[in-house]
Amino acid sequence: MSTTAITTRPSSAELGDQERAVLRAVGCGLRDDEIAAALALTEEAVAGALARVLGKLGLRDRAAAIVHAFDCGLVAPGRGPRTPGSASASASAPGSASVPNGATVRTAAAKVRISVLGPLRAQHGGRDLDLGHLRQQAVLAALALHRGRTVSQQELLDGVWGSEPPVTNVVPVHVYRLRKALRLGDCPGSVIEHDRYGYRLVAGATEVDLARMEELVTAAGAAHRAGDLSEAVRLCSRALDLFRGEPLAGLPGPLAELERLRLTERRITVAQRRSEWRLRLGQYAGAIAELMALSGEHPLNEPVAAMLMGALFRGGRQADALAVFDRTRRRLADELGVPPSPVLRRTQRLILRGA
Repeated sequence: MSTTAITTRPSSAELGDQERAVLRAVGCGLRDDEIAAALALTEEAVAGALARVLGKLGLRDRAAAIVHAFDCGLVAPGRGPRTPGSASASASAPGSASVPNGATVRTAAAKVRISVLGPLRAQHGGRDLDLGHLRQQAVLAALALHRGRTVSQQELLDGVWGSEPPVTNVVPVHVYRLRKALRLGDCPGSVIEHDRYGYRLVAGATEVDLARMEELVTAAGAAHRAGDLSEAVRLCSRALDLFRGEPLAGLPGPLAELERLRLTERRITVAQRRSEWRLRLGQYAGAIAELMALSGEHPLNEPVAAMLMGALFRGGRQADALAVFDRTRRRLADELGVPPSPVLRRTQRLILRGA
C-alpha cells in the first residue's frame, strides 16, 4: 500500500511573541507605522518581524498574512486582534473592537446592504462601497446568493471561474479585499467569516435584496389566499421595485450567468402574478400597461404575450389583442424558426370566438 505525504503550512504557534503581535496587528489592517506606535517598536523592527512571519509560515506577501491571521483565529471577524485584554474590553464596551494598544473603537450598527437584483452593489450608511474588479465582485455575489450557508472554495472557483480556474489560489485574497471593502468598524473581516468548510456572510451583518424580495412575494401570496387582492398587488409592487435592471449585470462566471436567467424569470413570474390580480380587481388599464412593458422587454415570452392578449380582450380591445398574436408569431418565426405554442394559439381562438 502506498502512502502520500501531506504537507501542511506551519501554524502561528511557531512564532515568537513579537512576531505574533505583529501578525495580529497586520491582520487588523494596520500599517507599519501604526503597528510601530502600538507596539512601541521601530518601523524597521516591524518590517523585520513581518519578514520573519512570512518566512516561517511560508506566506507569499502581506495580503496572505492578513488572510492567515483571520483563518487561524488570531483576529476575529469584526472584533480585531485577540489580545489578553480583549475579553474585558468587549465585556465593558459591547459593539466595540480591540486594537493592539488596548484602545477600543465602536463598530457601526448599520448592516451592509447588498443588491444582486441589478448590477451588484453594496452600501453601508448610504454610501456605495468599492467592490473591486469583476471577478472579486462575482465572489461576493456568490456569497450573497448563498446567504445563510457556507460556500466552499471549490464552489467559488467553479461558480466564478468555471472551466478556466486561476493558476494560483486567489479566493482568499479576494475575500480579504472584500472584507476590507465591507468592514463595519475599523477592522476588516466583520462581514465575511471563514471556517474549515469555506466562507459565508456573517449572520445579521448584511441585508440582501434577493432575500427581501422573496419575503415580499411570500407575503403577497398569503394576502392573496386571505382574499386581500389589493394588499397582494401592493406587496408584489414592492418586490418588483427591488429590481434595478438586469440582475448581476456584467458579472462573469457560470453562477452569475445562471442566476441572471433565473432571477429574470422570477421577475417575470412576479409581474405576471401582479397583473393577474389587477385584472381580477378590474384594473384593466394598469394591468395592460404593465403587460405591454413586460412584453416589450421579453417579446419572445409566449405566456406574457398570451396574458397581454387576454387583458386587451377583456378591456374591449379585440383588434389590439389579435395584433399581439400576429406580432409574436412573426418574431418567433423570424428569430427562432418556430410556430406559436398551443397556449398562444388557444388564446387566439378564444378571442376570435369572442369567448
